[in-house]
Amino acid sequence: MTATPYATADPPKAGPPAPITKAERSLAPDIARGGMLLFIALANVPIHLWGMGLDKYNHNTGQSAADHIAYFVEQLLIADRSRPMFAILYGFGIAVMASRMFARGMEAKGVRKILRRRSWWLLAFGFLHATFLFFGDILAPYGAMGLIALFFVHLSDKSLKKWLWGSIAYVAVVGTPIMAFFYTGAAAPPGDDSLPPYLGQMLMGAIASPVAVLALVVTGSFFPLIIAGMMLQRSGWLNHPEDHLPRLKLVFVTGMIVNVASSLGVALIALGAWEPSQTLWVAAVYTTLLGGMYAGLGYICGFALLAHKLRGYGRRGIPGALAAVGERSLTSYLLQSFIMAPLLTAWGLGLGEDMGYLAAFGVAFGTWAVTVVIAVLLDKAGKRGPFEVLLRRLTYGRKRS
Repeated sequence: MTATPYATADPPKAGPPAPITKAERSLAPDIARGGMLLFIALANVPIHLWGMGLDKYNHNTGQSAADHIAYFVEQLLIADRSRPMFAILYGFGIAVMASRMFARGMEAKGVRKILRRRSWWLLAFGFLHATFLFFGDILAPYGAMGLIALFFVHLSDKSLKKWLWGSIAYVAVVGTPIMAFFYTGAAAPPGDDSLPPYLGQMLMGAIASPVAVLALVVTGSFFPLIIAGMMLQRSGWLNHPEDHLPRLKLVFVTGMIVNVASSLGVALIALGAWEPSQTLWVAAVYTTLLGGMYAGLGYICGFALLAHKLRGYGRRGIPGALAAVGERSLTSYLLQSFIMAPLLTAWGLGLGEDMGYLAAFGVAFGTWAVTVVIAVLLDKAGKRGPFEVLLRRLTYGRKRS
């Protein structure tokens, strides 16, 4: 039997590991998750808007010049960057869990069993989230990716690299073209206008969740990203950024160059400065989706550099607030929907009717700020996020929570 890449010389210990303590946590991944959740809020908030017409590029009509500029910036720097960040950090988290279980003497079969159970529960969380709050849920697709990622947890570094390059080739040639055509197609999933708004949301979410899971499995969009996250954990780039500063700086700088270069086309469309043909629009979307994968890695390396620079502060001040959110990323992510969906959607208070992009991004930032405050208060009280506690209990059982 091939030795696991996580094997240690420590004597085996019974059962799964206890929750990671604050002293054991690395600052860089938590800061990256905290910043990523701001990106997610900004990227998701336009989906909650309603009542406006759509132009031929699926953008809301009736926007002011300020709205177009705000949307240009979001499309240039944020759109289709948060999901790659999420996928990379999700792969990193899977590798951390596997590493800790292997270190306690668990065999690969037992590790995969626990990770499989966790992935199925994420699928369930995501389906409920999509059905009752937000059809743009990402938890269910990540749960599905987690099931597939079980194959990778015990592979050697050499094997992981082969799968990484193979999956990149597949995504570039097959997956991303499919996603680009999907993005430039219908602007919204199917619904039934004859139903009351909330029943329409439930129907839409119940359809959108399995469709999103199927789409991401077929396109393989997250495969290379999750593998990259596992490789980041093994390499120590995030756990010990001080040992990898030149490489982190290189990936960050090149990632930001790719970030802007790959998304400039769709950003100019959002600004109203370019009106390409359908073919060129698909090509622009393809470019930003593919470039966004490397840009997401660049952003994560940037947050690792930030964590290194602010290491003297520890988990205090701004880095501490970001880290508090990152420690409770599942709770913070769901809180965004608990706040924005009832506030903005037609089935809720309806404040998103005819709302411009600039105002919507203000709501998104304010929502994220509320989650920061809640996370900091939980941190000061020594409490984990309630959804983190629930997921762990469902994964390991009550006695292990």
